[in-house]
Amino acid sequence: MTTTTLAVLVPLLPFLGAAAGLLLGRTAPGFVRPLAVLPPLASLVLAALVAVRQGGGAAVDAHTELTPTGSVPVELALHIDGFAALVAVLVAFVAACVQIYSTGYLRDDPRYPSYAALVSLFTSAMLLVVYSGDLIVLLVGWEVMGICSYFLVGHYWETPEARAASLKAFLVTKLGDVPFLIGLFALAGDAGSFRVTRVLDAVASGGISHPTPIALLLLAGVAGKSAQFPLHTWLPDAMAGPTPVSALIHAATMVAAGVYFTARLLPLFEASQAAMVVLAVMAAVTMTGSGLAALAQDDIKRVLAYSTIGQLGYMTGALAVGDRGAAVFHLLSHGAFKALLFLAAGAVIHAAGTNSLAAMSRMRGLRDRVPDAYWTMTVALLALAAIPPFSGFFSKESVLGAAEHVTRGHPGHAPAAAGWIVLVAGLLAALLTAAYATRLWLLAFRGRGAEAPDHGRQPLTMTVVLWVLALPSLAFGGLAYRALPGWFGGRDLTPAPLTSILGTGLAVVGGLLTYGAWQRTTALAARNPLGAVAAHPEGDAGLVEAEAIAAHTPAYGDIASAPDPADPGRLLLGPLHRPAAAGFHLDAVYAALFVRPVQAAARLVRFLDREVVDTYVRGAAAVPRLLGTAVRRSQTGNVQTYVSALLAGTVVLAVAVLLVATGA
Repeated sequence: MTTTTLAVLVPLLPFLGAAAGLLLGRTAPGFVRPLAVLPPLASLVLAALVAVRQGGGAAVDAHTELTPTGSVPVELALHIDGFAALVAVLVAFVAACVQIYSTGYLRDDPRYPSYAALVSLFTSAMLLVVYSGDLIVLLVGWEVMGICSYFLVGHYWETPEARAASLKAFLVTKLGDVPFLIGLFALAGDAGSFRVTRVLDAVASGGISHPTPIALLLLAGVAGKSAQFPLHTWLPDAMAGPTPVSALIHAATMVAAGVYFTARLLPLFEASQAAMVVLAVMAAVTMTGSGLAALAQDDIKRVLAYSTIGQLGYMTGALAVGDRGAAVFHLLSHGAFKALLFLAAGAVIHAAGTNSLAAMSRMRGLRDRVPDAYWTMTVALLALAAIPPFSGFFSKESVLGAAEHVTRGHPGHAPAAAGWIVLVAGLLAALLTAAYATRLWLLAFRGRGAEAPDHGRQPLTMTVVLWVLALPSLAFGGLAYRALPGWFGGRDLTPAPLTSILGTGLAVVGGLLTYGAWQRTTALAARNPLGAVAAHPEGDAGLVEAEAIAAHTPAYGDIASAPDPADPGRLLLGPLHRPAAAGFHLDAVYAALFVRPVQAAARLVRFLDREVVDTYVRGAAAVPRLLGTAVRRSQTGNVQTYVSALLAGTVVLAVAVLLVATGA
C-alpha cells in the first residue's frame, strides 16, 4: 500500500467510525464502544507508518483537482512533511487515549454514542487539517472542528453554563474566522493557487503583493482557534464540557490547529516584520496574562485551561522568532503532558462523583484515594513546570533558546525586538507556570477542604491511559531533542546553557515561593480557619468572603467543611488576585465595547422598524382603506339616487363646457 493511500485512510477511518456510530448508536448500542476506540487506534498505526515512511525527508505530495472553479482551482491535495507526519501521530495518539478513557469516564452517560461519534469526527477534522495540502480543504477541517467543539462543550446542555460556554466558544472563534477567510482568499489571489506548496513558492519568489495585511488577517483566525490574546476568553469557559473533551481540545485538536497553521505558512509571516512583532506581542501578553490568571483560579480545570493558553503562547512565541521547529517540538511535548493533566483531573473529579466539586479549595484526602492520578499528575506538573529531565524542560528551553538566539543579532527573518519580547515574557512565564503548577499540586492533593464522598476506584481503562501518557511526559523531551532536528530541517534543539539556567532557576523560585506562601497560610488557617483569608492583602474583604461561604452555602454550612483558606495564590498575587481570578475582566470589557453597542443598535433598528417603517406601511394601507370606505358609502343600492347623481353630474359637465366655450 502506498504512502499516499495510507495517508488518506488516516483521517478517513475516524470519519467512517463517526458515521457508523451515529447510525448504530440507538439500534446496536453494543457496537458503540468498538466503533469509538478501534478507528483512532487504526489511524494511530497508519499515521505511525506514514511517519516512518516519510522519515523526515522529502515531503509526500499528491493532488487531484476537486472541482473546476474557473479561476483559482480547489484541489484535494496532501502535503506531508516531517512536521505534519509527527503532529498526525500526536493527534491520533491522544484521540485514541481519550476514546479509551471515555469508555470508563462516561460509561453511564445516556448520550455517550453521540459523544463518541463527535469525538471521532473531531479527530478526523484535525487530521484533515494536518495532512491537507490545499487551504480550502484545510478550511473544511478547520470549520468542522468548530462545530464539533460547539456540540461537545455543550454536551451537558441541561446546565446553563454548558449552553453558554458552547455558544461563546463558537461565536468567539467565528469572530476570528471571518478575517481568516478573507486572508485566505487574498493569499490565493496573490499566489494564484490554494495549494500550500505553490503559496510557499510564491512567497519565496516575492509574488505576494501585500504580505502584512494578509498575515494580520490570518493571525486573527489563529488567535481565535488557538485561544491567544485577545480572543482567548472562550477557552476557560469551555471547561463546562466533559473532561476528556477538554483533554482532546487542549492537547491535540482545535487549539493546536492555529499554531500548526502558522508553522506551515511561517515564510508568509516572516515576509512581514510587522506581523512578526505583532505575533511576538500577542504571545508575550498571552503568556504572562494567562500565568497570572491561572494562579488565581480555584477550579482545577480552569487552571489547566489558562495553562494551555500560556503554553500555546510559548509556541506562538517560537514562531514569532522564526523557529517553527521549537514551536512544533513544544506542541508535541505539550500534547502528551497536557492530555495527562486533564485526564488525571478527570479521575479526581470522577472520584468526587460530580463535575461541580472541581474546586481545589474543597479537595481533601485525594492523594490516598486516587494514587494513580496523584503520581501521574505529579509527573505532568513537573513537565509543565519545565523541571529537568521531564519533557517540558527540553521543549520549553528550545523556545527560550530560539528567542535568545535572535536577541544576539544572528541573521534570520525575525526582528531582534521580537526576540527580546518573547525571551523576557517567556522567562516570566516560566516563574508563573511553576508557581501555579505547585499551587495546583498542593491544593489538590494536600488541601484542607471538605472531603467528598468516596465513589470507589476508577475504571481500569482510565487508570491505564494515565500511565500510558505518563511515559512520554517523562521521557519524550530527553529522547526527542536529539532525534527531531532531522525532521525539522536540521535546527539544533539542544537546550542553551544560559536560558536553561535562567528558566530552571526561575521555575524553582516560583515553586519555592508558592510552597512558602502555602506554609504561611496553612499555619494561619490552623490557628484560625478564617485567619489565613483575613491576612491576605485584601484584608477584611477576604474575611467577609470566607464567612459568607461558610454561612450561606448549604453544603459547607460549618467552617470545618468550608473551602480551604490556605490558598497561596491570594498571598502571592495580592491586589491582583481578584482581577486575575476574573480573567482581568476582559469579558466585561468586550461586553462594554462590542456586546452592548450591538444590542443597542439592535434595539434602535427594532424601534425604527416598528415606529418608522411600519408607520409608512400602515399609512400606505390606510389611504386605500379610507377611499374604499368613501366609495362603499356611495353605493347605496337606490336607483333614484344613482339617476339623481347622473343628472347632477351631467348638469355640472354641461355648465363646465359652457364656461369653457364662453371663455374661448
